[in-house]
Amino acid sequence: MATITAKRTPRAIPLLKGTARIRKDVVHLSRPKYDGLKMSLRDFLDWEREPDGWKYEWNNGIIEINEVSMRNTERNIADNILFAFEQTPFRKQRHALLPETDCLLPSGQVRRPDIAYFTYEQIQASARGEQPVPPFTIELISKNDRVGKVDEKLAEYFASGVLCVWHILPESRRVMVYTSLKDVQICSDEDVCSARPALDFTITAEEIFA
Repeated sequence: MATITAKRTPRAIPLLKGTARIRKDVVHLSRPKYDGLKMSLRDFLDWEREPDGWKYEWNNGIIEINEVSMRNTERNIADNILFAFEQTPFRKQRHALLPETDCLLPSGQVRRPDIAYFTYEQIQASARGEQPVPPFTIELISKNDRVGKVDEKLAEYFASGVLCVWHILPESRRVMVYTSLKDVQICSDEDVCSARPALDFTITAEEIFA
């Protein structure tokens, strides 16, 4: 008498947030692990988060994710800007461009610009526990970033006293230089990108993407 064996179907194993399901050459990423969790401001500022490829920010008690942290392919952009700044008198006066540092805004958000400018006095104030707002910030914008969130952060920066914001678009090799929500200059190729009125620092778009 023949024996019939039922064919078992593999059971799908649920994934935790922040993990990935890999099928052949396709990787499906789930929602970032901590996105949407509640946390106090003090706990967020003290949080030693492990690197997982995401940039976490804080919005009035809620952890949120706005974009992926700086990609390996974008390091040259940051390095070009930081190297150019190193040659200026501002760096000799101990002012600094700092990558991915937490910035507490008066409107109740902790944002982490890709690069932020702080004067020496602001850096010393930070060491005393104060929360100065950088007058100049830089964000690298990818095609996957949500337009609404990008605009929301831009409004938060200017409402908090930021004087100049650069949005760098690596895919199109352009730089959007904002001095207010209504005033923007689009730079490409040999166009000069200026950080005024925050500081007298300039670099061409061509040099940024070199």
